[in-house]
Amino acid sequence: MNNQQGSNRISSGVIAAVSAAVVTVAGGVAWITANSHNNNPTPSNPSQRVQEPGQPTTKQPGNEQTPSVYWLKPKGDSVDLVPQRVRVAAVQPNQVLEKAFQNLLAGPTEGTDSTTIPKGTKLLGLKVENNDEVHVNLSEDFTSGGGSTSMMGRVGQVVYTATSLNPNAKVYIEVNGKPLEVLGGEGVVLDQPLTRDSFKKDYPL
Repeated sequence: MNNQQGSNRISSGVIAAVSAAVVTVAGGVAWITANSHNNNPTPSNPSQRVQEPGQPTTKQPGNEQTPSVYWLKPKGDSVDLVPQRVRVAAVQPNQVLEKAFQNLLAGPTEGTDSTTIPKGTKLLGLKVENNDEVHVNLSEDFTSGGGSTSMMGRVGQVVYTATSLNPNAKVYIEVNGKPLEVLGGEGVVLDQPLTRDSFKKDYPL
């Protein structure tokens, strides 16, 4: 009888020990699982992330202007001043007109147009003031050769090219930095400032 009770006590102790072990293992598994989730958080949905906007592409405004260079074209017994547009990648009036004069002094590219500006004439300086005054400084070559018609023609080319951005502008022509008062051996007197209207009136071609 004592043996049977001892056996029952042993069985009860074994069962209790096994139960305690199971509880401990289960608790450890639960703790490991919980920590595993905490250490490896579920990544957020990429589609829900706030994307940093990229730098906007700034489109540069167009810097191209189209002044006109004026050539001479015979018309019966007279001569016409005819424009030829040139594209200039600049925004400042000085830069635009400087480029136009470089084209003018280089000579015409179209066979029917001509110029009376002597070859070798150089642009020594150009300045636009108050948007309605243009000062053009040319080398002394500008005054050489030709009769009165040639002289008036070249003055007209300078005046009209200088006023291609503003047809109402006043033009001051200088040679080697000094105001040009008389042009050529025949003495074409220049009453400055010159405008398109004054040129048409005083220097008919």
